[in-house]
Amino acid sequence: MIPALMPTYNRADLAFERGEGAWLYATDGRRFLDFAAGIATCSLGHANPHLVAAITEQAAQVMHVSNLFRVPQAERLAERLVANSFADSVFFCNSGAEANEGMVKAIRRAQAKSGHPERTRILCFDGAFHGRTLGMLSATGNPTYLDGFGERAPGFDHVPLNNMNAVRDAITPETAGIMLEPIQGESGIRAADRRFLAELRAACDEFGLFLGFDEVQTGMGRTGRLFAHEWAGVTPDVMSSAKGLGGGFPIGAILATEEVARHLVAGSHGTTFGGNPLACAAGNAVLDVLLAPGFLDQVNDRAALLGRLLDDVVRDFPEVFSERRGMGLLIGLRCVPKVGDVQAAARDADLLVVTAGDNVLRLTPPLVITETDCEEAAARLRQAAAAIRSTVLEAAQ
Repeated sequence: MIPALMPTYNRADLAFERGEGAWLYATDGRRFLDFAAGIATCSLGHANPHLVAAITEQAAQVMHVSNLFRVPQAERLAERLVANSFADSVFFCNSGAEANEGMVKAIRRAQAKSGHPERTRILCFDGAFHGRTLGMLSATGNPTYLDGFGERAPGFDHVPLNNMNAVRDAITPETAGIMLEPIQGESGIRAADRRFLAELRAACDEFGLFLGFDEVQTGMGRTGRLFAHEWAGVTPDVMSSAKGLGGGFPIGAILATEEVARHLVAGSHGTTFGGNPLACAAGNAVLDVLLAPGFLDQVNDRAALLGRLLDDVVRDFPEVFSERRGMGLLIGLRCVPKVGDVQAAARDADLLVVTAGDNVLRLTPPLVITETDCEEAAARLRQAAAAIRSTVLEAAQ
């Protein structure tokens, strides 16, 4: 019989009862170093005292009132995001996919209300991942994810990443905007070149298009700056955020310039749960930590240390790893054997990591990891790699 919980995930036979920092404690008594962080979501780790206190205090007051009324917590969070980004205005929702759906709607509506209703198509990139809604499956374009769900939603075109000639060839009079992840996470930690991002900005300006960045996974300090596009010095017109924004509590956001945001007037877009007091209390608590003096410098220091340690692992185990990719604490190790086997070996060493496309092992630890956590992760990854190497050698004999 089918289980009560729909079998949409291949879940590991592990359940966790509590966490602390970068550590998770399973119901069977095992202690795991968590370098998955809910897939780049638990930005402050587990049971962060400041985040727990903020959620607890708000939950004891009021959790939800609907957007029929002012929500001071949402107003404060929006003001802080605007003050620390390119944006002039913010819309809150519940997830990354919902934020990306809203970003596409915002681009199309801004074009229509600016005199170009024919501009509805969004230029996306091979290897993208923008979410699991029907619309975002079409923006993603992966046939595996689309299997069995009928026709694709219209209006999305795809070209290779980092190929400006292909981009320019794909722009038509119906193109409304360009949407991409500064670093593609699901397809194997593949980064857009900084020059390519600058050229996209120039092309959007030239053709009157809107540039949208999907920073669901790369944002909120993950790469060592609040948003990954800051490294390239390129400013989008609209951007999605989620995952680390709530530190594990569900919240998403659309950040936009006034040129885009002013067209999302009353009744044009909405959400029941988005921007409620509890979610925004969590978001404000996360920002308290991320915006504290020196915090992002610490993220960069930890990332540099972890990068050096992982480079040593890649060098010492060429039978297991071929290269390191990524930026900040969004890291990919391309595997030689099947990535699922390496992930399982890491779990046997009590290290939690996740997989990505292109046979890549993905490490997305909490932003609050210590130097000791980095050293321990590298040691456990060495243990996993040694086990894999032994298995390969035994099979060859």
